[in-house]
Amino acid sequence: MAATDTSSFPLVDLRAVSNSAHQWVAVHAWLAHADWHDGPADPDSGVVVPGWQAVFDGGDLLTAIAPLDCIVHLDRPGLVDAVLMARLPPSRVVLAVERAALDEEGALRQLGNLQQAGYRILIEGGGGPGAPLPATLRGIAHDGAAPLAVPTPLVALFGPHLAHGVNTAACFDACAKAGFAWFSGTYALHDGDGGRDPDDGTTARRLLKLLGLLLADADTRDIEIELKQDPSLSYQLLRLVNSAAFAPATPIHDFAQAIVRLGRRQLLRWLQLLLFARPSADGLANPLLPIAALRAAQIESLCKQRGGGREAQDLAFQVGVFSLLDVLLGMPMDAIVAALMLPAETAGALLERRGEVGRLLALVEAQAPPMSMLAALELTPRQWWHSQLHGFHWAIQVSRNL
Repeated sequence: MAATDTSSFPLVDLRAVSNSAHQWVAVHAWLAHADWHDGPADPDSGVVVPGWQAVFDGGDLLTAIAPLDCIVHLDRPGLVDAVLMARLPPSRVVLAVERAALDEEGALRQLGNLQQAGYRILIEGGGGPGAPLPATLRGIAHDGAAPLAVPTPLVALFGPHLAHGVNTAACFDACAKAGFAWFSGTYALHDGDGGRDPDDGTTARRLLKLLGLLLADADTRDIEIELKQDPSLSYQLLRLVNSAAFAPATPIHDFAQAIVRLGRRQLLRWLQLLLFARPSADGLANPLLPIAALRAAQIESLCKQRGGGREAQDLAFQVGVFSLLDVLLGMPMDAIVAALMLPAETAGALLERRGEVGRLLALVEAQAPPMSMLAALELTPRQWWHSQLHGFHWAIQVSRNL
């Protein structure tokens, strides 16, 4: 993709939104810089293109995240004009509007028009103290780090209500008890146990051994023997190869067939992700799975856009997945790197964010990186956008197939 549009496309902060069962239900989209709401002039035509119009032109975002909803974060309801409404189907789009904007002249009327058009509205900051909320209020969006003071019990409102900035398990629990049903934040990365089963470490050792066999290009028979030691992983692999994603002519019941069906390269990729598909200790979906898939696919996309070949892309994908192994297994990353005997390039990326792949990992971990980070890697906002769409699309598909 050509690096010629540094000023004509906004930086967009995309955050996954999960329900209480850790399943992704929506994507929350913010413009990273407030001045992008009105948009800069296109460098070719000189025409001012509002930020959200640039984001939704062509429908790529809604296509990439289908069937999930998109929550569009607005500074004020007046940003949604007739042109933008034509690009935002009410069946797929939820509008989150800043509470402070409701004090502006005509804002409540504009909000009412959007509701009449079928849009679901969340009032951002509706869970904190302030002016009375609109009588038509049906849902709120709330920063999980801020005090919660809702004048009306959330259960009395239609909802669903969104708590974002939920960065700890304690915050997740508090917001859930308060009546929130949608959650966004980094709580899955800081829950204390990574959703692991309460065993004696046997699972971690077995998974590391299996990864080691795959990385060493071991014989299929050796991989098959190790897979059989883990009934959950075995089940997930057979379920995967028999899913609609691969659509075999006849059901596959044998591990050797499964390995042949996938091929060694795809087997390695899917098994890396299958490690995260194990249910968490509470029996719910492991929230780390889609995050690992998102990181892997996004870093791979960035590597490809920078001209990386197949081997470089495979390394980028692997580093994205492995970057969460310490959370999954509850082990220091240096111990994991040593156990897997990873090469220097992979180890440097994981331990020190060193090298090109390490810098791409740091970029993806930032989620909403400043322009300086993109410029240092000679990436444009549109290339970053392309990697986000690819990453979210892949993560959503993985979650639906595993």
